[in-house]
Amino acid sequence: MGRILSDDQVAAYRRDGYVSPLRAVDAVQAGRWHQDVLRCCAEAARPESGAGLRQPSTRVKPYLLFPWAAEIVRHPAILDAVEDLVGPDILVFHTTLWWKAAGSEGFVPWHQDGTYFGLAPHAHVTAWLALTPSTEESGCVTVLPGSHLHGQLPHADRKDPRVMLSRGQTVTAEVEAARAVPIPLSPGEFSLHDTLVLHASAPNRAAHDRIGLGISYIPTRVRHVGATRLSATLVRGEDRHGHFDLEAAPRAEADAAARAVHADSIGRFRMASESIPEMSLVH
Repeated sequence: MGRILSDDQVAAYRRDGYVSPLRAVDAVQAGRWHQDVLRCCAEAARPESGAGLRQPSTRVKPYLLFPWAAEIVRHPAILDAVEDLVGPDILVFHTTLWWKAAGSEGFVPWHQDGTYFGLAPHAHVTAWLALTPSTEESGCVTVLPGSHLHGQLPHADRKDPRVMLSRGQTVTAEVEAARAVPIPLSPGEFSLHDTLVLHASAPNRAAHDRIGLGISYIPTRVRHVGATRLSATLVRGEDRHGHFDLEAAPRAEADAAARAVHADSIGRFRMASESIPEMSLVH
């Protein structure tokens, strides 16, 4: 496929743990997807858990429910960039729609994505696609460059209803916040970050909602270390390893078949969480 990242960008990703900004689509297409999100994923208030707030089900793995979301995770511009980092055989392991309402107190504490997924090796790449302006004022993602080089760090639950992570997972090590770098994105732009890079986001002080899609891509050689067999979606290349059951794409918006695939995938994910203590309250 077409190469997106330059040698310098690949080197920066390996060194810093992220690369940004990259362009997936223009603002017009991003606006269409934004309207799809408003139509399909605007549930009422999320139910509270002991460690914060869970995401509504349509905001978790929406690519299994809605053709527009399936289109996003398969977009060539995103996949070309991911391929530059992990190779041509790519699965989507997980996806979360991040909806931070205007003026809300919701925030994401410092954490590493790889802490609770139970994947090996740590080759997972997160693509964060902005569907509305993601600015410092609206609480854009902020990263700590080079923090992925320290490996997996200990985390603890943070029981705070403002925390947008499902169990409030927060790194226990002290973070050098002065070294943090914000990653502002315009609608249709995306960033890529390593599964082990420390990142966070502040509350939304803007007058508009901050909405983006976080897509977890893995090369097909990655496996889940737990006893539960999980599912994933093949979005490019071939799966020669068979570590996951492959998920079917939705043929129609949230039809019976799509809902069944979605429920099965999330059900397996939750079952896996019960066998890994660190995942006991994950989505």
